[in-house]
Amino acid sequence: MKSANIPEVKLGLIAVSRDCFPISLSEKRRAAVASCCEQQGLPVYQCPVTVENERDMLAAVADVKAAGCNALTVFLGNFGPETPETLIAQYFDGPCMFVAAAEGDGDLINGRGDAYCGMLNCSYNLGMRHLKGYIPEYPVGAAEEIAGKMAEFIPIARTVLGLKGLKIITFGPRPQDFFACNAPIRGLYELGVEVEENSELDLLVAYKAHAGDDRIPAVCADMAAEMGEGRYYPDLMARMAQFELTLLDWAEQHKGSRQYVAFADKCWPAFPSQFGFEPCYVNSRLASRGIPVACEVDIYGALSEYIGLCVSGDTVTLLDINNSVPRYIYDEDDISRYGYALTDTFMGFHCGNTPSCKMCADRAVKYQLIQNRLLENGGTPDFTRGTLEGDIAASDITFFRLQCDSEGTLRAYIAQGEVLPVATRSFGGIGVFAIPEMGRFYRHVLLQKRYPHHGAVAFGHYGKALFEVFKYLGVADIGYNQPKTLPYPTENPWNE
Repeated sequence: MKSANIPEVKLGLIAVSRDCFPISLSEKRRAAVASCCEQQGLPVYQCPVTVENERDMLAAVADVKAAGCNALTVFLGNFGPETPETLIAQYFDGPCMFVAAAEGDGDLINGRGDAYCGMLNCSYNLGMRHLKGYIPEYPVGAAEEIAGKMAEFIPIARTVLGLKGLKIITFGPRPQDFFACNAPIRGLYELGVEVEENSELDLLVAYKAHAGDDRIPAVCADMAAEMGEGRYYPDLMARMAQFELTLLDWAEQHKGSRQYVAFADKCWPAFPSQFGFEPCYVNSRLASRGIPVACEVDIYGALSEYIGLCVSGDTVTLLDINNSVPRYIYDEDDISRYGYALTDTFMGFHCGNTPSCKMCADRAVKYQLIQNRLLENGGTPDFTRGTLEGDIAASDITFFRLQCDSEGTLRAYIAQGEVLPVATRSFGGIGVFAIPEMGRFYRHVLLQKRYPHHGAVAFGHYGKALFEVFKYLGVADIGYNQPKTLPYPTENPWNE
């Protein structure tokens, strides 16, 4: 998915060389890396300046900035000059990855670069200067391996750049009894994210101002084409289109100094009666074009969704970790054949915000059963219509969240799994999720560390990249679904 709401990374490659080593060795190795990048289809700008001293550093940084680079790979083709190479991260306004050349492309006399050793000093100097530099799990490699690490750096760099340019726009306070979606602003500022908090009345005024907008018929036609005949309420289309245009215009008019936006909106209980519909389907459409909209003013849910969007380059959703899978469904559909215990499974649910492209073919715009009970006394649905309902399609997934807790500490969790091809027999946008050792993860991460019930969902396995992003952002506590062989600190060893 190509979206204007996430950055496009232009990666530069700067080689560094310690002056007591042959500069030609570093330059030859840089050229080999660039060639491998080209072979792998990874566009990279190769800086012609090889950095041996601070003046070279300034010239190299100026060169890559002039070339439009917004992320860098600093390549130790040999031992590397500790001060100039780390100052690149200080003078360049963007994420920098530090990697080093492995030996093997020459003899061990004039062809030995000792970059394996130089990476130690590089890391030490970055730490002393309090500079952020991304160092992969194993940062040393041959040319084709370095090119592979550079490809893996792209989604990490995209996320870092995206957060730096992100504004989260909210409407309304969190609903009563949803204080679990706790949102200390301090954590956002620490990440470089801006937030704009508005009233639901602000949104209603803007919505009314869009009545009769001449773009509404085109949006209605697009909605009809997306859903197909018989899968939407024709009398709701104009209202929902009006709301979609309201949000899109608000995003453009309120970006301010930022380039990217995400929303966290209050969607009940007042919204449907005042706007005349539920906002879920419109929210799903914005998410499908790369503008996440978190339910129930979940600011860190919106942040997590945006991170997932940048990492995956694909649409995402926000779901409740909602209900256990009944034993009868587990048995009737023989879920054990997929290799999961009953406690590995749960249902991920929300009223209808998941993009239609991630749902089964029978999805449709319907009404919100819970809100209908609450607001319309279970009668004929009127203003509680507007959710996108249906089972979520089978897919690999990564369930994750970045949260600032009530103490002001950023923490995160990541769990990879899948949506199973199992009918839910339920309502809303919902799927049967399976995550290895989910039962233990639920108890010793989600409950133990007091995470809220919302989690972001990326459609694919992106745990590796997310883990690296969270490390780069300085998140010290990153939970994951640990195998049985690795007990949690709070897990009773006599539990069997």
